[in-house]
Amino acid sequence: MATPLTDQEKRKQISIRGIVGVENVAELKKGFNRHLHFTLVKDRNVTTPRDYYFALAHTVRDHLVGRWIRTQQFYYEADPKRVYYLSLEFYMGRALQNTMINLGLQNACDEAIYQLGLDMEDLEEMEEDAGLGNGGLGRLAACFLDSMATLGLAAYGYGIRYEYGIFNQKIKDGWQVEEADDWLRYGNPWEKARPEFMLPVHFYGRVEEEDGKEPKWVDTQVVLAMPYDTPIPGYMNNTVNTMRLWSARAPNDFNLRDFNVGDYIQAVLDRNLAENISRVLYPNDNFFEGKELRLKQEYFVVAATLQDVIRRFKTSKRNCSGPLSFDSFPDKVAIQLNDTHPAMAIPELMRIFVDIEKLDWDTAWNITKQTFAYTNHTVLPEALERWPVELMEKLLPRHLQIIYRINQIHLDHIASLFPDDMDRICRMSLIEEEGGKRVNMAHLCIVGSHKVNGVAEIHSDIIKRDVFRDFSELELEKFQNKTNGITPRRWLLLCNPGLADLIAEAIGEEYVKDLNQLQKLNDLVDYDAFIRDVAKVKQDNKLKFAQYLEKVYKVDINPASMFDVHVKRIHEYKRQLLNCLHVITMYNRIKRSPIKPFVPRTVIIGGKAAPGYHMAKMIIKLITSVADVVNNDPVIGRKLKVIYLENYRVSLAEKVIPATDLSEQISTAGTEASGTGNMKFMLNGALTIGTMDGANVEMAEEAGEENLFIFGMRVEDVAKMDKEGYDALQYYESLPELKQAINQIKSGYFSPKQPEMFSDIINMLFHHDRFKVFADYESYVKCQERVSALYKDQREWTRVVIKNIAASGKFSSDRTIKEYATEIWGVEPTDLKIPPPSEPREALEETARALRKN
Repeated sequence: MATPLTDQEKRKQISIRGIVGVENVAELKKGFNRHLHFTLVKDRNVTTPRDYYFALAHTVRDHLVGRWIRTQQFYYEADPKRVYYLSLEFYMGRALQNTMINLGLQNACDEAIYQLGLDMEDLEEMEEDAGLGNGGLGRLAACFLDSMATLGLAAYGYGIRYEYGIFNQKIKDGWQVEEADDWLRYGNPWEKARPEFMLPVHFYGRVEEEDGKEPKWVDTQVVLAMPYDTPIPGYMNNTVNTMRLWSARAPNDFNLRDFNVGDYIQAVLDRNLAENISRVLYPNDNFFEGKELRLKQEYFVVAATLQDVIRRFKTSKRNCSGPLSFDSFPDKVAIQLNDTHPAMAIPELMRIFVDIEKLDWDTAWNITKQTFAYTNHTVLPEALERWPVELMEKLLPRHLQIIYRINQIHLDHIASLFPDDMDRICRMSLIEEEGGKRVNMAHLCIVGSHKVNGVAEIHSDIIKRDVFRDFSELELEKFQNKTNGITPRRWLLLCNPGLADLIAEAIGEEYVKDLNQLQKLNDLVDYDAFIRDVAKVKQDNKLKFAQYLEKVYKVDINPASMFDVHVKRIHEYKRQLLNCLHVITMYNRIKRSPIKPFVPRTVIIGGKAAPGYHMAKMIIKLITSVADVVNNDPVIGRKLKVIYLENYRVSLAEKVIPATDLSEQISTAGTEASGTGNMKFMLNGALTIGTMDGANVEMAEEAGEENLFIFGMRVEDVAKMDKEGYDALQYYESLPELKQAINQIKSGYFSPKQPEMFSDIINMLFHHDRFKVFADYESYVKCQERVSALYKDQREWTRVVIKNIAASGKFSSDRTIKEYATEIWGVEPTDLKIPPPSEPREALEETARALRKN
């Protein structure tokens, strides 16, 4: 049985945040002052807090550089198979603290900054989030990069360096207002521009076809792709991988070569048109917007990346020394498509192989299929990408031809297997004919990849059984599951140091790289001192967050109340409305019996709505309107507070998640592919109220269903209701508390100046609610009563918390990436530590030999 370590054992431990050596601290202070002087050109009389942040960032970056160069030298020597993770989104958040932790520098930096008379937290707050993502898909990519580096994989993230990331959300008068996220305004100390690797990307033009000759794509417009590299440090293993993001640049002769009769000024101004490609992230989550600029972005990242991949393949140690053959390409290159957004990589690689490298079609197609794998992230029909043929023909005429040829061969094969099944042939085509010709990008990905995966067991089952059933019937072995995960470095060590240290004291620090070791905490579930310690860490985190809320929102928070948190993108399927109805129900119960005991709650809801998503913006307005009434009603007092968390983002998640008691994961069963916020809350000692959807199912499996608050319809119940019809009115009439809440919204109780304000929401809930909010209301409210009952017994609540933390090991992105590596990419994670820059080159070559041997 594990017992907490003694004080002596604790002192012997190397802290999970690194050693504080005197020389270490002195060196950091020296570096800090040097950068203040030479990089920022400031003295301490005129420095701003931002200058101090930049000085520290550059100092920490200095410690990355040697390892970064070393890692790339090591990959050249060892020549392992490279993994390329292609994504239109990388939601990285801040880099400073994560870098300090992964390099083992945090304690030394803390001490250095303290000795310099500065406050580390103030400096960290100066950093802008790199908000190059919308939500789950982009943040997953960021967690994966951390895990790939930590597992010693030769991996690269490739994406777009958006000048403007996800918008900043302001709540004005209860409505969402968007502001541009000018995150690069003060510069980005973590990136390095690489103009020497700038590459051309072609658009438009036409295809020239001469008899007997290969088609040629001619008369194109060229845009240059400028790479910016960001270091990705692994945890304490000297590996520093690269995320390469492309920025669009106009060529110098842009618009000037077109026998342009001298409007030189206009030609230079028009360079913006080309450079707009990397200007802004599309702010949609789970929604397809078929705009030309978006297709340009998708092809831009793909075309630049594949040129880079092929250049690296051709200049590898092995290919430099012998004749070049592309037969070994799939043995040296694995490309993972993060959803269908980079799907144009499939026809683009075919174009390079056939048109430029002169491979025959069958050889090229074989190599292409073995190289690509595709991750599906959603089953919502409105999210699936279907590009109009007309648009593709205009923008990428050669690629459309290639897609047609891929489709012809594919359909000939289907027809040979099912000669009389025209319906099946239509369903499986890459080209949809109904309502205008469109290219179905998911079908392209499935046909052009050797593996396809969903992101949680239930989601992968739905894909095989439902969405891509025809394809899975044909090639079942192609379909896999890879349940999502989160990096414990950011989502425990960085955001919750109190809990991370407590766990390290109890079971040692190996869990940081092997999260399954958290199971050892099960031995301490009845240990009173440990229960008290876990509860104290949570209470400290709540106090800290309450102070933050009081400072920012000027509301009086009761830190003894249950922090009930629902943070994620605002979407009908995520059912923030269900939560809102529960809030109104609690409000009405307190009003009805003001002296009846009530377990106090602070309900915190946050998240961004896509700017064009009317219903999501109405939902925000409803929540803020309900909050206004609840928070200003003297009868309610401190029993119930509702807070709308403005501008939810990675750095705010790091504050709210460790302070949460109850995590809301309440999507309609069968709609949330996985979810990863659910995992972050579980790891940080919150209990989950949720439906059997996404990864909630596996969380319940790991921790025991009795240790989560599971409610509502299962996937089968939803399917049955879809078949039989969902009658919202029946629930409204038979549930008095639901009826009261809906009547209040309808009558203007929460919008007295505009009683009709929420008519669109009411209309949707009664007449076209695809996500069946009323159907789960009763079950949800009853489940919330169980939550309150358990919360009253703090000892028992904390015991269940410990069981949840102990069961969260499966949800490390390290486990997810190990599965991708061995089951899809054909690479092996390694514990080999790259020799640090201080060791001679021979040590590097020796380690490279060891890796090759493995």
